[in-house]
Amino acid sequence: MSPANPSNRRIAFWLVAPFLLWNFTFVVLPLLAVMVQSLHPLSKDYDILPNWTLDNYRHALEPELLSVVCRSAGYALITTLLCLLLGYPLAYFIASSRGNNKSRLLMLVVLPFWTSYLLRALAWMTVLQTDGTANTVLLGLGLIREPLRLLNTPLTVVLGLTYGFLPFTTLPIYTRLEQMDRGLLEAAADLGASPFQVFRKIVWPLSLPGVIAGSLITFVPAMGDFVTPELMGGPQTQMIGNLIQQQFLALFNWPMGSALSLVLMAIMVTGVLVYQRLAAGNTQSDGTPTEGLEIQPA
Repeated sequence: MSPANPSNRRIAFWLVAPFLLWNFTFVVLPLLAVMVQSLHPLSKDYDILPNWTLDNYRHALEPELLSVVCRSAGYALITTLLCLLLGYPLAYFIASSRGNNKSRLLMLVVLPFWTSYLLRALAWMTVLQTDGTANTVLLGLGLIREPLRLLNTPLTVVLGLTYGFLPFTTLPIYTRLEQMDRGLLEAAADLGASPFQVFRKIVWPLSLPGVIAGSLITFVPAMGDFVTPELMGGPQTQMIGNLIQQQFLALFNWPMGSALSLVLMAIMVTGVLVYQRLAAGNTQSDGTPTEGLEIQPA
């Protein structure tokens, strides 16, 4: 039966129709509502006025708020880099493991997902507070004379974000490494390639699609996160997600919150497109590296 057969097209349409309906109802319509809401002013009585205005966007692009956006992007970028530094070796170790060890290690990676993200953040607060576990251990070992101020600092915010999103980076990289043909590594070693050459010319290029995917699904949610900076940070470590939450839930300024949300979305979409465009030059459409994998024999 030909794929172009009208009956096949109708079957394909009805198969994809629930997905399209779901996305239109719960993604497209709410997004349109947010866009429309962001173009209306708010009265002193917290009523959304019918007239149209761009004042919400002008306020969202003021230097004070842009500094928060830049801080959020900085935290998200550092978090992504740390997750790559920690997640890549972990993914490679798991992919190189054999038998039941691989399953056990994968279970440990996804184990944090068995509990709430909020609960994990609260657990870190217990560890890092003034009379928490970290200061107790350091005082007991005589490494410090008085408790350190660990909470409400940029370091703890980045630490919490890294802990929360590390599995999102590790798993895509592991998937690519698991699919890699081990025969390529053996052939390169037989031709006299050093371990560094094998990694640079074979392992890294073949795992690059996983690195790109892991970076994107780490950076995007980290950029908009508000739970970690709310619990583990302070006024000086607020992120754009905290401002949006305040506009909606504390100040009841839904038009301003909508404008901030769309500004955040535009920044993230632009960053993702630029990142994909830069990374696309390193891989072909099938995920293989553009650079040849030839290893010159020793």
